[in-house]
Amino acid sequence: MISSYVGENKLFEELYLSGQLEVELTPQGTLAERLRAGGAGIPAFFTRTAFGTAVHEGSNVIKYGPGGAKAGTVEIMSEPREARDFDGKGYVMERAIVGDFSIVKAWKADERGNLVWKGTARNFNPDCARAGKVCIAEVEEIVPVGALSPEEIHLPGIYVHRVVQGQGYQKRIEKRTISSGGEIKVDKRRELIIRRAAKELSDGMYVNLGIGMPTLVSNYLEPGVRIELQSENGLLGIGPYPTEGEVDPDLINAGKETVTMIPGSSLFSSSESFGMIRGSKVDVTILGAMEVAANGDLANWIIPGKMVKGMGGAMDLVSSNSKVLVVMEHVAKGNKHKLKKSSDLKMEAVICRLPAKESGDSVVDRCITDLAVFDFATEGAEVPPTLAEIAPDTTVDAVKEATGFDFVVAEPLKTMLLGCIPAVAACAVMKPYVGSA
Repeated sequence: MISSYVGENKLFEELYLSGQLEVELTPQGTLAERLRAGGAGIPAFFTRTAFGTAVHEGSNVIKYGPGGAKAGTVEIMSEPREARDFDGKGYVMERAIVGDFSIVKAWKADERGNLVWKGTARNFNPDCARAGKVCIAEVEEIVPVGALSPEEIHLPGIYVHRVVQGQGYQKRIEKRTISSGGEIKVDKRRELIIRRAAKELSDGMYVNLGIGMPTLVSNYLEPGVRIELQSENGLLGIGPYPTEGEVDPDLINAGKETVTMIPGSSLFSSSESFGMIRGSKVDVTILGAMEVAANGDLANWIIPGKMVKGMGGAMDLVSSNSKVLVVMEHVAKGNKHKLKKSSDLKMEAVICRLPAKESGDSVVDRCITDLAVFDFATEGAEVPPTLAEIAPDTTVDAVKEATGFDFVVAEPLKTMLLGCIPAVAACAVMKPYVGSA
C-alpha cells in the first residue's frame, strides 16, 4: 500500500502497527506527481518535498516483523532517496508509479469513455486513471456521445478502457459540518491562538489552512480582509460551512469536512493543486503540530510505533516558499513541553537545519500558542528562537517554564495582537477576492 494520509482509519493503523500490512507513506503532492509522471511516461523527477526527512533518509518502517511495533522488530525499511543540488537547494528523486490496473470513480461518462467528476471528487482520480495500463471507471451515469461538451470533459477517453455503471449509491459523509449561523464554539485558550493567527492574514492572500484548529482562522478576519482558501484536494475558493440544505457529499475540504464555494471558485485535480503549492503560489500555510523544535523543525504526522496518521500534504506545504505558521497549545497533557530543543518524534520538517545537514533554512517561520508568539531564524539551530509577543496576563518567566528551549526576548516585547470577534459579520463570512492589475 502506497499512501499519504490515513487519518482516522483505525483498522489501517492497527494492521500496519501489528505487521500485517506493508505501507509506504509518501507526501501527498509527491504521490500525485508520481502518478501523473507515470501516466506521462516520465520515469522519475526531483522535488524539494521531503528533503532531509525520514523519507529522504530511508528510515521509515514499511513493514513490522513478528509481534509488530510493540516487539520492535522490523521486516522492511524504506529505501533512501537519491539527492541532488539545484541552485543551492537540496532535492530528492522520486520514481513514477505505473499500475497494471487503475480503478477510478467518476460522476459521468459518455460512450467513448470521456469522464466528468463532480465537485472535489476529482482529486487523485484523473492521475490514477492515467497511471494504469488498463483503466476501469465506475460511473453514476453513462450518456450518449455528444451529450458532454468538449469543455466539460475532465479526462479524455483515450485513458479509459472499461466503463461500469453502478447502482444504488449511498454517499456517506465522514465529517458532516453544518453552518452554525455565525456562532462559533471554541474554548478561550484556543480562541486566543486563532484570533492571533488571523492577524497574519492580509487582503488578497492565497491561504492553505491545515486540519483542526487552523480551519477556524478564517472566521476571525479583520473587516475588509478578503482571502482565498486553497484546499489540497482540488478547490480554490472555499466558502463557509453549508446549511443543512446545501450539504453536498461531493464538495469537501482536505479535512473531509463539507464546505461551500464562493463565486469565482475553481476545481482541479490533486496534481494541479500541489503544482500550485510547490510552485509557491500559496502565500501562507497554517498548520497544527505535535511538537516544534528550537531550530524550527515540525513534527505532526507520526508517533513511531504508536500512532500513524500520514504526512498528507504538510511536507509539500512547508517545502514551498510560502510563510509557514504553526498554531498549537503551548504544553501537552501533564504540562509536558511541546516546544523542545529537538523533537522526540520523527520530523515532519522538509529540511533539517541541524549542523550535520547542508541547509540552514527554517521550516516554521512563526509559532503561535496560547502563551506566546515565537519567531524562528532562517539560520535554524545557529540562532535561538525569539519571543516576539506574549499573551495578556502572562509573564516571561511563565513562558520560560513552559518552553523546552532557550530563547531571546524581543525588545520591545509586545502583547499578542488579536483578530476580531467572530460575531462581527465581516469576520465570519468569507468574501471573494477581486484582484487588480
